[in-house]
Amino acid sequence: MTSGGARARSGPAPDPNALRRDRKDDRGWVTLPSEGFQGGAPEFPLSDPLGAELALWSTLWRKPQAFMWDQLGLEFQVAAYVRAFIESVEAKASAGLKTAVLRMEAELGLSTVGMNALRWKFAIDEVAERREEAKPAARQSARDRLKALNA
Repeated sequence: MTSGGARARSGPAPDPNALRRDRKDDRGWVTLPSEGFQGGAPEFPLSDPLGAELALWSTLWRKPQAFMWDQLGLEFQVAAYVRAFIESVEAKASAGLKTAVLRMEAELGLSTVGMNALRWKFAIDEVAERREEAKPAARQSARDRLKALNA
């Protein structure tokens, strides 16, 4: 067993709102579009895809993370994840395959752990937040208002 030194996942997860973000070795956060990837799914690059693989492939390429996959050219990695995921949900799938799928999920930014490690965050729709804040509170019935006075 190794000892000492930094580990890849040691310490607290990166925080985009941390006060000490101005270090030279601290790369910035990437904000992913909240509406998802608009480019469309590329053609599935592996041979003989199953229907379930094509469906999952299409679903994944609508996620905001697909913006970065497209920028980084990760089509084969996403396709490998799709194929492994479909195999991992079978009843007789090995524990090793399931573990590999979880690691791939993190490396592609599909989990919160992976998104933090990659320093990806979703864009916040501030207009929708303000719209929610501006909604009037639900009206109480007269009976409920009277109960409040008697309490």
